[in-house]
Amino acid sequence: MESQHISMVIISVTACVLGLLLNKYINSTKCEDCDENWITLDIKGLEEDFTNKLFGQHIASEVIIKALKGSSSNPNSQKPLTMSLHGYSGTGKNFVSRLIAQNLYRKGLDSKYVHVFVSTLHFPHVQFIDKYQSNLQKWIHGNVSQCARSMFIFDEMDKMHPGLINAIKPFLDYSSDVDKVDYRKAIFIFLSNTGGDKISEFTLNVLMNGKERESIKLSQLEEELSSTVFNKSNSGFWQTALIQSNLIDHFIPFLPLEFKHVESCVRAEIASRGKRISESIVTTIASSMVYYPEEKLLSQKGCKTVASKVNLYF
Repeated sequence: MESQHISMVIISVTACVLGLLLNKYINSTKCEDCDENWITLDIKGLEEDFTNKLFGQHIASEVIIKALKGSSSNPNSQKPLTMSLHGYSGTGKNFVSRLIAQNLYRKGLDSKYVHVFVSTLHFPHVQFIDKYQSNLQKWIHGNVSQCARSMFIFDEMDKMHPGLINAIKPFLDYSSDVDKVDYRKAIFIFLSNTGGDKISEFTLNVLMNGKERESIKLSQLEEELSSTVFNKSNSGFWQTALIQSNLIDHFIPFLPLEFKHVESCVRAEIASRGKRISESIVTTIASSMVYYPEEKLLSQKGCKTVASKVNLYF
């Protein structure tokens, strides 16, 4: 009787495990839909990710959280949420875009409702600008008509032709619909290195004067950004309809990283590989990065090459 009971328990457990595996398989193969089962903003999860994975960006964290909260909770939004992220490479702009996608779409960046464009990859030839404009408008129109809560990420905006930037303008405007499609629930994120020098210079001055980077306020850097983004012919946004019509909701600065932030990036990278964190290795890897000025206060590449450096030790 005891052996029979054990056999029944094993069969029951096996059936349970198989059921869980089958349920997981069904969920993973189910077609993604444009509904709350697949698209729901996990603001708590995003806050935790910003706290545990994004380092040295107190301004960006606060502004983005508030912007997404406000946008998702407003049933009568007048336009799509449009955020422009500015700063040097390696400060976390692409990473933040990924975290937003992961906490909004169940499939993250793999969601068919998330669309990423890289200027030099998708729009490389100036002579084809007219074709790019037409294709881009059709792409945005077609995808938002399929799912109002689509997200569009444009990387290297500083290298994008002004004509292409202007092509996006109709979808960002204060309008209930364009060609019978409502864009007000969509999200547009622009990534740009423009203003990185101004942001870096301002941050460096703050640190050189013995103040903490957390003392820097958005209002202080908005003036620095505007002098570059709005008034430089190489900024990408220069004289575009997005600027002239005030269609970008938030210009968000990403500060250059300090040594301690690079150390945090190293720890996070090692932990993500399931390896034991050795503080001596963390310090060695972080120290191998290039810093500036002579006082070595700020990282030249941020956390961009951390993963490749960690490869040398694991």
